[in-house]
Amino acid sequence: MSRTPANSSRVVVIGAGIVGCSLADELTARGWTDVTVLEQGPLPAPGGSTSHAPGLVFQTGPSKTMTEFAAYTVRKFGSLEAEGLPCFHPVGGLEVATTEARWADLHRKAGLAASWGVRGELLTPRQCKQLWPMLDETRLHGGLHTPDDGLARATLACRAQMERAVRHGARFLERHTVTGIEREDGRVTGVRTDLGTFPADHVVSAAGFWGPVIGAMAGVDVPLLPLAHQYATTEPLPELAGVNDPRTEASRPILRFQDRDLYFREHTDRIGIGSYAHRPMPVDPFTVPAFDEAPVMPSSLPFTEDDFAPSWQDSVTLLPALGASRVAEGFNGVFSFTPDGMPVLGESRELRGFWLAEAVWVTHSAGVAKAVAEWMTDGRPTTDIHECDLHRFEDAQRSPAYIADRGAQNFIEVYDVIHPLQPMEQPRPLRTSPFHARQQQLGAYFLESGGWERPHWYEANAPLAEGLRLPERDAWSARYWSPIAAAEARATRERVALYDMTPLRRLEVTGPGALDFLDRMTTNNLRKRPGAVTYTLLLDESGGIRSDLTVARLAPDRFQVGANSPADLDWLLRHAPDGVEVRDITSGTCCIGVWGPLARDLVQPLTRDDFSHEGFGYFRARRTHLGHVPVTAMRLSYVGELGWELYTTADLGLRLWDTLWEAGRGLGAIAAGRSAFNSLRLEKGYRAWGADMTAEHDPYEAGVGFAVRADKEFVGRAALDANRPLTRKLTALLLDDPAANVLGKEPVYLDGVPAGYVTSASYGYTLGRCVAYAWLPPLATGTGVHIEYFGEKVPATVAEEPLFDPKMTRIRR
Repeated sequence: MSRTPANSSRVVVIGAGIVGCSLADELTARGWTDVTVLEQGPLPAPGGSTSHAPGLVFQTGPSKTMTEFAAYTVRKFGSLEAEGLPCFHPVGGLEVATTEARWADLHRKAGLAASWGVRGELLTPRQCKQLWPMLDETRLHGGLHTPDDGLARATLACRAQMERAVRHGARFLERHTVTGIEREDGRVTGVRTDLGTFPADHVVSAAGFWGPVIGAMAGVDVPLLPLAHQYATTEPLPELAGVNDPRTEASRPILRFQDRDLYFREHTDRIGIGSYAHRPMPVDPFTVPAFDEAPVMPSSLPFTEDDFAPSWQDSVTLLPALGASRVAEGFNGVFSFTPDGMPVLGESRELRGFWLAEAVWVTHSAGVAKAVAEWMTDGRPTTDIHECDLHRFEDAQRSPAYIADRGAQNFIEVYDVIHPLQPMEQPRPLRTSPFHARQQQLGAYFLESGGWERPHWYEANAPLAEGLRLPERDAWSARYWSPIAAAEARATRERVALYDMTPLRRLEVTGPGALDFLDRMTTNNLRKRPGAVTYTLLLDESGGIRSDLTVARLAPDRFQVGANSPADLDWLLRHAPDGVEVRDITSGTCCIGVWGPLARDLVQPLTRDDFSHEGFGYFRARRTHLGHVPVTAMRLSYVGELGWELYTTADLGLRLWDTLWEAGRGLGAIAAGRSAFNSLRLEKGYRAWGADMTAEHDPYEAGVGFAVRADKEFVGRAALDANRPLTRKLTALLLDDPAANVLGKEPVYLDGVPAGYVTSASYGYTLGRCVAYAWLPPLATGTGVHIEYFGEKVPATVAEEPLFDPKMTRIRR
């Protein structure tokens, strides 16, 4: 790792576990010369989660970001040595399936591995047994072998990185208990300990399950829940006698038996067994004892044998030789879960200079440390981290009760087969739009996102689906789907439909400097007269797409901004100058999208204002009344049809719905859900930020370069001016077989070789084909590719955009 110019800013890292040690190494390698790591326990094994971690590193998962973190951890630890041993032992990984559902999921997971560039191969039961001779192959459908996965020696990796960081100027201080975070004028200034105070320009909490304790000292919420996880070790097994070198401990792949929430690894002549099959065991981080007060170590709690008993029987079923053995020792180890199972990373806005690197497992530790070090050094990580950003959570998701409920549920679901649309079960309903009661009356099928209940289709529209000829779906793509969605999409194309758009984030930006501020922060021209609406982008300094926005200028100094996530609010608040107020108005407002060729026939009779194309043009906004309800109407369409987004305050939302519903009766208006919406927007080629494009992509390769004005200054412009060659492109694909479906994240093959991956996909009911968008090298229209779906190579063809209504005649009429 090359050294960069020195940075003399004072950094204090709290916690010398695997994350803290990795971060100190990454920072000092980038030229930070004043790095102090404070640890309350003894080094190099201070007693946190790192000290008892079994060290499993499986790289592949549904998150590209987490896979990249794990892959970097493998590469880095594989290059490190301590005590004459490598810090990573690439024994590989083997996941076995004992059910048809798991076997199907392993095919899907093999596709994810190909999407993210991880080597993986599906094996027969006999091949699985060749890798793990103790397996009862008669119980297996097959397995997934990932040869580059393996075991991280966490304490050795800590030692190796610690020693290297010290050589570069860092210092590690053991037995220093943090007692407070000092601050002044909204900035961190130091860390108090029982042995003195350490001045700091930056403080990073890498305290693991003590994160909430450190966060409380800083006045910063850390949304994680510590939970105990059982780990047991067998007696010595004759089957392993002489098999493994005691120094390396293992030679066979890490074995995962996810159908019973179990994993296994070798400890020379013993087997270690980890279980997620037991009840959630939450731990209060404020009551965890210090190292010297704990019976073993703070993160190691007494083993609860009764909880493990069913897991032992399941283990014997898979590995019959265990029947002649028993559990020799065990413990309940503490580690962290968040409401969505992802880490919590980034700098607090409330206390500038205070950073979090929390809820990180050994698997992802080095990758996370690299990202945070890049963030602190360069202002952004090279890996997209929006799934891990500490500001991603809604206020409603930060209550202790919510964190406890969802953290425990994530523990239960660690090894479950999770559908990409599968909602959490509790707590629901949490956030509902003012139309919720009417939607229930219409038989809405709700899924959840961001705490919001979102209708995906309405059973009231079932008669419209009768007689529709739709391809039969496989079991996976049929989950959380109904043919009613096709009927709703058709009704939108032919008549008019009401869509609940309330969950979309709305910000209000006001003040005498609001125009200059927003124009500097975004890529498109906002210097238009009041009443104009503009699609624009938020970029970071490297030209990556942080978000896409719809900005309506409602008055000279007042703007309504349609945004994507709480992180957008954070970004704007960080940059807003004095005199500019940025406020989230989502919860106090609501929105109905009225779209379809009869949209004007529905709304025009309700108002005295002119809603004709000449009187109310596309991408325009105005304040008006519909019946008794004051609304802000914006002529926008995310489904490719004529229509408006209609906003009002939450207290008038139900009246607005009823007004529109009554007016639409004679027009055959329906309520339509997100399933139809997603199909229609993909037919039109509208990108979804966070799925189709992220901060890893620039506007030109993402196909939104039209929103970039070359004649203005904005954040990220210098990076775009660098004229980098276009090496990849967000590409529209049409599946050749009208009966085929894909859902997203599948690998795309070009000439038999993985060349990219699908971002989002949906059946295009108007087109009669599944539409998929994918990141691929630039390809000519008509080029044939294959998408791997559950092991089957599905042919698809590069299509010209937009797929539907390329001349925009349906929207602009």
